[in-house]
Amino acid sequence: MVELDGTVEVVGPDGPVPFLDLFQGRDELVVYKHMWYDGAPHQGQCEGCTTTAWHLKDAVYLNARGVSFAILTTGPWDEVAPYVEFMGYTQPWYSVRGVEAPVGGGMGHIACFLRDGDRVFLTYSTTGRGNEPVNGSLGLLDMTPYGRGEAWEDNPEGWPVIGDVREGHPSEGRQACWYWRSDADGVATWGPTSRPVPQWTRPGATPVETLGRHGHHH
Repeated sequence: MVELDGTVEVVGPDGPVPFLDLFQGRDELVVYKHMWYDGAPHQGQCEGCTTTAWHLKDAVYLNARGVSFAILTTGPWDEVAPYVEFMGYTQPWYSVRGVEAPVGGGMGHIACFLRDGDRVFLTYSTTGRGNEPVNGSLGLLDMTPYGRGEAWEDNPEGWPVIGDVREGHPSEGRQACWYWRSDADGVATWGPTSRPVPQWTRPGATPVETLGRHGHHH
């Protein structure tokens, strides 16, 4: 257990609040730390983080067991707020811009915290494949005959290739994250007309011309 300052301020819809508030009076807190690309449009935000956040749209079961949940991101709140509204998220989101680890720091992690009165401790952190327990879709895919369709799988000859494998792109749609983005037709692609997959369910989501990252805003 690593103790931290629970009075450090994060920014939410009601402005700056102490990190302690995220516990909502409970003793335990789970957070997901969502990456952010400054100035990018919605389709240019992190695909993997979108995958995780979408599978945790609310925390009713955690709350029933005395555990609160929040999403933290390094994005400035004036950019984060419209993104949360567009995605239809119901979790509490907070900006941790400029906040040091373990509240801020590396993104793409799931982290757990314990509250003892006004004292706060970091008790667990994981990333990468460690985030998979959140993603129920992967668990279901693992039960299906063809599985996830990832490139490393040793499949029988003649097995169908899952995902988008077009001429000239033999490996496309076969990496571990092939399902993170798709075009308007649902074809897995990381091309200029793609979005993080859940975004296609949102009103107003249209084919785009750029991911909008690295200064190339749409």
